[in-house]
Amino acid sequence: MRPTRLSMRLGLTVSIFCALLVLIMATLAYATLSRQLDARAVDALNEKLSQIEHSLAEGLSSVAEVVLHPHNLRDQIIGHDDYTLTILDSSSPRRQLLSLGGDEGKELPITETDGRSKDFLHLTSPEGQETLMAYRVVRLLNGQHVLVLLSLDRKSDVALLNAYVKSSLFAVPLILVLVGGGAWWFVHRELKPLRAFRKVAAMVSARDLSHRMKVDGLPDELRDLAHAINFMLHRLDSDVQQLAQFSDDLAHELRSPMNNLMGKAQVTLSRERPPSEYKQVLESCTEELERLSRMVSQMLFLASVSQPSVPLATASIDLRSEAEKVTELFSHSAEDKGMSLVIRGYAHAHGETLMIQRAISNLLSNAIRHGPAGSTVALELAESRTEALLAVRNTGEGIAAEHLPRIFDRFYRVHPSRSRQQGGTGLGLAIVRSIMSLHEGHVTVESELDGPTTFKLIFPKSA
Repeated sequence: MRPTRLSMRLGLTVSIFCALLVLIMATLAYATLSRQLDARAVDALNEKLSQIEHSLAEGLSSVAEVVLHPHNLRDQIIGHDDYTLTILDSSSPRRQLLSLGGDEGKELPITETDGRSKDFLHLTSPEGQETLMAYRVVRLLNGQHVLVLLSLDRKSDVALLNAYVKSSLFAVPLILVLVGGGAWWFVHRELKPLRAFRKVAAMVSARDLSHRMKVDGLPDELRDLAHAINFMLHRLDSDVQQLAQFSDDLAHELRSPMNNLMGKAQVTLSRERPPSEYKQVLESCTEELERLSRMVSQMLFLASVSQPSVPLATASIDLRSEAEKVTELFSHSAEDKGMSLVIRGYAHAHGETLMIQRAISNLLSNAIRHGPAGSTVALELAESRTEALLAVRNTGEGIAAEHLPRIFDRFYRVHPSRSRQQGGTGLGLAIVRSIMSLHEGHVTVESELDGPTTFKLIFPKSA
């Protein structure tokens, strides 16, 4: 069954990998040791055979001397119990002339050789004993030839390899246990920040989004994750606060017209009144209801813009043409206040026509509403290689600097009482910001206390 804990999975994975690595290293070490022992045995046997060849070729003149005076050969073999020297004559079949060493009298296989090179045989007895044998035909001083067989008992090498295998069988499991335990401890310690992540996640709720991850001392990958989580919590906290503020503002905005409607209805119904008074009250209630209807319509539009259900269908738009259409709609309102509307410049952008018209009309409506009588409202257009600009500027009383950061918030008003008297809902600029965000652009405001005030719609050409 697969472990469910990440620390256990990583610990087992590291342990299995280390086990394979240790087994491979042990196998390679065994193979290397075996090759080195083989090479050492061949070198030792070759060197000893060369000494014996020299003694036979330079010191003994006949086969009889080999049999009668073997002391020189015996001196070379004595003390080396793992060597066995056998000398055979050149007759057919060959007869044994001399046998010296640890296995004297032992019958060895006789193989013919051409005499040009030292030949080696690897022999294994039925008991599993390994022997390395070298043989060579040597010419004596009188011209006779003898066959020299020199064998090396490799039981010490076999014992060394067996000891290595036994020690490995004992050490490898111990090493694997230590490696596995160390891997689990190291992984468990390195995953400690994830438990901190879990702790913070358990404390986060819609009522409390103030908790943040500590990023000091974390690895790069977890540090990036902690920064991402902190940024996500910061955005959620900001959105929840905005939602809470929006709910409060919405309740406050709806409470005033509802109280007005309820108060007028209760006062009117408190006693009998003439029909003219009922008509007047109904007309007043109708105005409040129209204001509520506009507010609900704008809230629904704002919601649809903030969270669009379908992708925005954009097209190339002539901003001057759209500005002229909106200006024509507001020409009567401007004439009532003796104001003039001026359009300067040209620009093109990508966007949705009705939404862009809505953004321009909201800005132009505010400019006319808050501009002094007899003034001029200018719509200025310009474009560059990267962006298109539409600015709406009016003169008169400006906006104080402390209000500028919140001027695009929902239901925010610089002068609450005056805005309500003028029929504003406090959602116009919020709608403008949402429309520009949907078009990957932005809206800015510049204002001085003595005027002018300029709102700018900035569209990116790459949108």
